[in-house]
Amino acid sequence: MPEPTETVRKTYKEKLRPTPSQERALDAALWRCRVLYNTALEQRITAWQRCYVSLSRYEQEAELKAIRAEFPEYAAIHSHLLQDVLARLDKAYQAFFRRVQRGEKAGFPRFKGRKRFHSFTFKEYGNGAILDNGVLVLAKIGRIRVHWSRPIGGTPKTVTLSKEADGWYVAISCADVPAHPLPPTGQETAIDLGLESFATRADGEHISTPAYYRKAQAYLRRCQRRVARRTKGSHRRHKAVQLLAKAHQHIARQRRDFHHKEARKLVQQYDVIYHEDLRVANMVQNHSLAKSISDAGWSAFLAILTFKAASAGKRVQAVNPAFTSQACSGCGVIVSKGLSVRWHTCPECGTSLHRDQNAALNILRLGQAMQ
Repeated sequence: MPEPTETVRKTYKEKLRPTPSQERALDAALWRCRVLYNTALEQRITAWQRCYVSLSRYEQEAELKAIRAEFPEYAAIHSHLLQDVLARLDKAYQAFFRRVQRGEKAGFPRFKGRKRFHSFTFKEYGNGAILDNGVLVLAKIGRIRVHWSRPIGGTPKTVTLSKEADGWYVAISCADVPAHPLPPTGQETAIDLGLESFATRADGEHISTPAYYRKAQAYLRRCQRRVARRTKGSHRRHKAVQLLAKAHQHIARQRRDFHHKEARKLVQQYDVIYHEDLRVANMVQNHSLAKSISDAGWSAFLAILTFKAASAGKRVQAVNPAFTSQACSGCGVIVSKGLSVRWHTCPECGTSLHRDQNAALNILRLGQAMQ
């Protein structure tokens, strides 16, 4: 019997080409979903303040039928969109309580302004959203052209529409997408993520930091000043805001492209890749380094690296980051040094090398010991 083919879950994101009337319908659906989110949040808050009653997602979903009967504008929106909005609110509540139980800093779910609500989801492909000969067919909106960049694979499960700075996009999440294993190389490595270099491998190879945000700061400053000079509510201010949003979007896309390319190189060259189990949310509390850490996008890179490794039949393993920079990779003795000290020199065994390579060697040793 043939061996079962490994599969992964994958999302395909493509640009939409809606007509002006379709774009207005999408904007209206997004607006109504945001209003429902805020109304449901207010209902939960009021129920607790007045009666100490905690409303559940399903209790709120039971009211959707009455809402659609009373308000025609909500009857014109597919029911799955409204159900997903309530599920999204419930997810925010569950995340809040989970952080409270762990003793972490927890922000209570907040009301969404029009700049903080950008998407809605058809939770079941084929029920309200379907593809027909390459055209996206949405219930109550119509047939929307899609600018395809590649064919999709697997079984479509959900369809999410999102509004970005340059228009509307569709993200189709597919299950059972066949993986494409790469030939094994028999090589293992570890990477130490940093700011001087984006990453350093155990063999001493450095991946340069692109610093896209810092390089674009002068242009972003001019765009922000243009927005500040415009009269609020004016057409010129709207155009200036769009220009600023597109500038930020371009930086994000540059960073994502860099992450994909570097992750692909690592996956092609190594079978196992070890990295530190970083707590980036805690690290950005250092205001001196927060901008550089956010510009590097370590969490996004590791997520991309993990997915690419799984698709290629490779493995990514996180290890405990404690003392990986301070311990000597040659003898294990602790050599204390501040962040400004970029070279590791061991007084015991004489090991001398860049501190990031020293950390990568320690990560590699810890990772191999876990097997």
